[in-house]
Amino acid sequence: MNIVDSCGWIEYLSDGKNALFFEEALLDTDNLLVPSISIYEVFKKVLSEKDEENALLAVSLMQQGQVVDLDSTIFISAAKISYDLKIPMADSVILATAQTYNATIWTQDEHFEGIKGVKYVRKDSK
Repeated sequence: MNIVDSCGWIEYLSDGKNALFFEEALLDTDNLLVPSISIYEVFKKVLSEKDEENALLAVSLMQQGQVVDLDSTIFISAAKISYDLKIPMADSVILATAQTYNATIWTQDEHFEGIKGVKYVRKDSK
């Protein structure tokens, strides 16, 4: 199973320099998990940079994978991860979701660099 971090979705949807890195995981929708917090982050980002129509289109693409609703088990695990690794809430929720489902995270977010179970590519400065 795979989880593409919110920044990976944005990179792919905007055809950024690392878009091809994320393509393999995103096109394999049978093995794609989408934490519901990622839907929030991507919708908000696309809405702020484009418009609501594009934000809804992005979310519809995301929902081709299996959306994982967050529950207290994931949130408790995320809180511990955030505390231990000193990473932001959304990142810790994504990591907790990946650990719960034994999934690989695909990302260019430096908070994930060096964490087991993460495929990381450095974000190309533009």
